Amino acid sequence: MSQEIYAAEPEATRREASETESSRASRGWWDRNADEYQSDHGAFLGDDRFVWGPEGLDEAEAGLLGPAASLNGLDVLEIGAGAAQCSRWLAARGARPVALDLSHRQLQHALRIGCGVPLVEADAGALPFRDGSFDLACSAYGAVPFVADPVRVFREVHRVLRPGGRWVFSVTHPVRWAFPDEPGPEGLSVAASYFDRTPYVEQDERGDAVYVEHHRTLGDRVRDVVAGGFRLVDLVEPEWPAWNTQEWGGWSPLRGNLIPGTAIFVCVRD
Repeated sequence: MSQEIYAAEPEATRREASETESSRASRGWWDRNADEYQSDHGAFLGDDRFVWGPEGLDEAEAGLLGPAASLNGLDVLEIGAGAAQCSRWLAARGARPVALDLSHRQLQHALRIGCGVPLVEADAGALPFRDGSFDLACSAYGAVPFVADPVRVFREVHRVLRPGGRWVFSVTHPVRWAFPDEPGPEGLSVAASYFDRTPYVEQDERGDAVYVEHHRTLGDRVRDVVAGGFRLVDLVEPEWPAWNTQEWGGWSPLRGNLIPGTAIFVCVRD
C-alpha cells in the first residue's frame, strides 16, 4: 500500500519578523503562488490594465500619476510589478516603464503574457539604479505591505527619482487589520487592536516564516512617507463601485460598501 505524505499547512500567528526573514518569505511565497495568483486574478487585472486594488480603481480614471497625456516620454519604475500589467498600460501611453519584482516566477508570467518592457528581479530596499533615474515610481500592492522597514524602501525610491518626481503606492487600508480577513459578515466585527503592529506571519513546522505582512497604522504610514523624504499630497480611499461584484480574499462588496479596503498614498519628491 502506497503512503502519501502531505505537507503541513502553515501556522498563522502574530510575531516579530526581521527584514531578512520577511524578504526571504516574500520571495518564496510569490514564487510558489504566482501561478495560482495569475490564474485567479489575471482576468480582473487584465494584461495591460493599471488597477490600484481589489476595488477596481483604474489609473485611466483616477489619474494619480498625472494626466495620461503627460506620461509620454517619462521614465517610470513599477515596484512589485508582478506580471507587469501596469507597466504595459504605461508603455501604451508612451512612458518608458521598468518593471521590478522580487519574485522570479512573477516575472516569468510577465514574459509569458508578452512584456515589451524591461524586467528587473531585485529587492525594493536595494534598487539597482543610479540616482535620479526616473520621473515617476508606482506600486499597486507591491513590496510595501511585506517589508519590515518601509522607510528604507521609500528612501531608495526617493534616491532614484528626479526632483519633482511622484511616488504613488497602494496598500491594504490600515483599519482592516482590526477586522478578520473574511469577505462575509464575520469580517465586519472588530477582533483585534488596530494599534497592534505585530506582523502577521505564516510559518512552517520548523517555525520559519513562509509569508509575512507588516501592519502600520495610517499615522505610521504618513510618518514613514515623510521620513523617506517625500511630501504627501493626497491619500485616496477608493469606494467600492456598483459594477464590482467579485470577492478577492477578504475584499467583497459587502465589506467594501462599509469600510475602506485600500489606501493609496500620492507623494512628491521636492
